[in-house]
Amino acid sequence: MLSEYGIRIYSHDFKKMKWGEFAALLSGLSADSPLGRVVAVRCEDDPKIIERFTPQQRRIRAEWRQRTAQSVSGERLNEALDFFKNMFKGMAGE
Repeated sequence: MLSEYGIRIYSHDFKKMKWGEFAALLSGLSADSPLGRVVAVRCEDDPKIIERFTPQQRRIRAEWRQRTAQSVSGERLNEALDFFKNMFKGMAGE
């Protein structure tokens, strides 16, 4: 927030900020901001780009993927497993 808008997160003005204003500022952060770069690393799926990641970028992405994987419900996991099982059965001609 500081690099984009000159606002310190722990400032008195920030603490009084309404959620809508904060959300608008957050969504307007550029990809070149520190937070924007972290979000880009977390969301990257292109293997060619991931291949060129630095060790720190790989760590950031791995930690995020591990964290989000832990939040998947058992029901969604079972749905995904059933989907893949059926896909493989279809490929095998069953």
